[in-house]
Amino acid sequence: MALRVPKSSYPQLFKDGYKNLQGVDEAVLKNIQAIHELSEIVRTSFGPNGRNKMVINHLEKLFVTNDAATIIRELEVVHPAAKLLVMASQQQEQEVGDATNFVIIFAGELLQKAEYLLRMGLHPSEIVQGYELARDKALEILEELCVETIKDQKSKPELLKAVKAVIAAKQYGNEDLLADLVIDAALSIMPKNPANFNVDNIRVVKIMGSSIYECKVVNGMVFGREPEGVVHKAHKAKIGIFTCSLDVSQTETKGTVLLHNAQEMLNFTKGEEQHMEKAFKELADAGINVVVTGSGVGELALHYLNRLNILVVKVLSKFDLRRLCRVVGASALARLGPPTAEEMGFCDIVETVEIGGDRVTVFRQENEISRTATIVVRGATQNFLDDTERAIDDGVNIVKAVTKDGRLVAGAGATEMELLKRLLTFGEKTPGINQHSIKSFAEAFEVFPRTLGENAGLDATQILSKLYAAHHQDDSGVIGVDIESDTENNTLDAFKVGIFDCLVSKSWAIKFATDAALTVLRVDQIIMSKPAGGPKPPQQNSNWDED
Repeated sequence: MALRVPKSSYPQLFKDGYKNLQGVDEAVLKNIQAIHELSEIVRTSFGPNGRNKMVINHLEKLFVTNDAATIIRELEVVHPAAKLLVMASQQQEQEVGDATNFVIIFAGELLQKAEYLLRMGLHPSEIVQGYELARDKALEILEELCVETIKDQKSKPELLKAVKAVIAAKQYGNEDLLADLVIDAALSIMPKNPANFNVDNIRVVKIMGSSIYECKVVNGMVFGREPEGVVHKAHKAKIGIFTCSLDVSQTETKGTVLLHNAQEMLNFTKGEEQHMEKAFKELADAGINVVVTGSGVGELALHYLNRLNILVVKVLSKFDLRRLCRVVGASALARLGPPTAEEMGFCDIVETVEIGGDRVTVFRQENEISRTATIVVRGATQNFLDDTERAIDDGVNIVKAVTKDGRLVAGAGATEMELLKRLLTFGEKTPGINQHSIKSFAEAFEVFPRTLGENAGLDATQILSKLYAAHHQDDSGVIGVDIESDTENNTLDAFKVGIFDCLVSKSWAIKFATDAALTVLRVDQIIMSKPAGGPKPPQQNSNWDED
């Protein structure tokens, strides 16, 4: 490759402080290097034996997780090329809800292979052209590698095939227990037409204490606190939902009240009380027997609500309040007053139940449209609860993907090895310079079985040679990595063992990863302006007063 000769002096095009990186050496290879760093961070978290990362974000919140989506969200990536990759993985998270790690690892590997081709002397445009051909062929081959189809989305054994492997990648060892919970919750809210399945109808509530074996599914919406007043149960409840606080209203401006005698003082406080009583009496007259507030409840308000036999629940999360509105068919009101019939919600049962040592409030609906299920997660530490929630989220997202497209491919790295074999054959038959790029694209798939083996502490080279041999003898594409094996073989039939991946998540992941890699390869110049803002104030050492 011809070396880029640096120019002696640049004509003054930009203001002082601008950075201008140009050419393959400065722009493309530096971008590839940054993306390789990012993909190496999450590569060790891939698969059931993926290592955990301890990430402390800018708010000093600690995350201990092997979920790539969370790691990347909490790492503040500032490199412009690496940001493209972060966006691609976030898009995968929104589209399918799983395989975010696949996108980053695969894009990183594609660019590593592209770096070798660039150093060999190929032009970025030639690599892009070859990668596009290989991507289209890979998606075509992927359709042929479907080994199982979920025909009945309301059958537990059928759904288990798809969900189990996804949860095993996050919570290895607990996949049977958690997959059962996810499917029980999904089936309890599955509409008549499975295509209308809504992931928002499955909530996760985390309650500290006990162990993961105490997790259970509760039909209805669960809030991890008990009602504020003395009323703890309501049947066929009419519900009013308020975002304002149930308390004496404060005036916006401060005023002065001149009181001449004790009688005026009594009248002043009485007037306030009568006003409160009238407001809650109007609620009771409207037929409301459950009030949900997104803010505080004053003592006086609570006294009147108890007298009127109205159940009061405090829900501090705006997200949960919106979800509850959807479940009970209510509108959240910003002012205290009787809601109209349209703004009022309805719920069959509102009750307080005890889970472990904690008392929680359950809103339960019997009709189909707004049925919700809540998975109550138990565990010893907050980090463990968070990680279990992420595993459950992935499982629920895969149920959603399966209701749209029930095709499954073999897991455990088997599909990637078969894609590699068939793309290499396609590359051999392709004339011209594109074949180099197509072969490099094929070889990038090798990273998945290799990573699965490395993370499980096995000899990756030995596994890969056995997988190559197995796939060349057999065209079914079901031989994958056996991470549990004690023997020398280290390979298994993923179809027989029941390790499946969702075809739709693989297909989107390949598209997003390739698009991100091609976008980076098409860049030949980076122009960065000087960051805005003046000099930063000096930071004071937190321990400055210690000797």
